[in-house]
Amino acid sequence: MNSRRDYRSNRAALFDGIEEGGIRSSYSTHEISEQDNDLAMEGLQDRVNVLKRLTGDIHEEVESHNRMLDRMGNDMDSSRGILSGTMDRFKMVFETKSSRRMATLVASFVALFLLVYFLTK
Repeated sequence: MNSRRDYRSNRAALFDGIEEGGIRSSYSTHEISEQDNDLAMEGLQDRVNVLKRLTGDIHEEVESHNRMLDRMGNDMDSSRGILSGTMDRFKMVFETKSSRRMATLVASFVALFLLVYFLTK
């Protein structure tokens, strides 16, 4: 019987402060408020750290995309230079050819087109 009483006293000591409706407060409301504030501050600090890492990742991604866009712009500029050089050469070729040769070339293309058209019809 004595061991049963020890069991109950140990159990009572273990669950001391717990009532049916919840935990019985042995702390003052000021201490609970401080604990709640500390927990809230820790939660906010965690969120701030996550946001800081996230903004750092976004910054790195933006920098990466800016470098890629700069390279694409440089490639487009070099392509524009190559195309303008090619167009200048075409202009020079067509300006130096005589008008008689140009007319012969155009007439040849028209005749070839008409020949292919009538053969496929």
